[in-house]
Amino acid sequence: MPFDLGAVVPLGTTVRDSAGNLANAGSMALSIGLPDGTTVSVSPVVPVSTGTYTYDYPSAQAGRHTVRWLATGLNAGAYTDTFDVREQNPPWIISHADAKAHLNKTATADDDEVRAMNEAVTATVEWYVGAVVVRTVTEVHAFQVAKTLALRTVPAISLTSVSAVLTGGTSYEVADLDLDTSSGIVRRTDGGQLYGPLRTVHVAGRRIIPAAITLGARIILQHMWRTQQGPGRPQVGVGDFDVTEPIPGLGYAVPNRALQILAPYQLPPGVA
Repeated sequence: MPFDLGAVVPLGTTVRDSAGNLANAGSMALSIGLPDGTTVSVSPVVPVSTGTYTYDYPSAQAGRHTVRWLATGLNAGAYTDTFDVREQNPPWIISHADAKAHLNKTATADDDEVRAMNEAVTATVEWYVGAVVVRTVTEVHAFQVAKTLALRTVPAISLTSVSAVLTGGTSYEVADLDLDTSSGIVRRTDGGQLYGPLRTVHVAGRRIIPAAITLGARIILQHMWRTQQGPGRPQVGVGDFDVTEPIPGLGYAVPNRALQILAPYQLPPGVA
């Protein structure tokens, strides 16, 4: 499961001898590949007990990390793994507390799984209704000349900047542009043309999340939770959580009742 940014990530590996018994390596080194391409190296790492090595890494960057343990000398070997760190403000339509309440969860044993599933639900809902969680988005629009520019992540709240990608290109002041927040269409207020390619920065999402979107997210979360809960999960044609209903585009992860609730906020044709 992903770790929160700033959390301490417990890393570990074991070393065994040719007979399969825990045994110390001649020397143990640890390297952690960070999302920005740099590497944190720890060497030597001393065993906490025979053949057992651990290291607590305080996460400082969001993204995918790679881990490599390298034992050299006596009982040489290697072990590679990965872990993920969430961004500082994870994209959740519903809070963790609300997600647990909707699933009737009071204990903490399933917290990591609920959080990961909640994040996946956000992406699913946004695929259907557009951006919900407010965030800043950077896009590159590779056109030459046009009367309008269509932002890809909508609804849009505001434009931050529209600048030329190429040296010597034309950049535009936000005050001289009009933004249709629902469709993401940007045009010059004087009716002139836009010359690209352009890099846009805008704020997307919804400051106020409609109740239907929140409810739709809760229904999808509950559906996904129930359909992966082992032998007791719903079966074909049984009850209200049939996992095989044919839903174009989203497969079996989203029940029709959720799509019907989200329908008033569905992206219009041609907007994605």
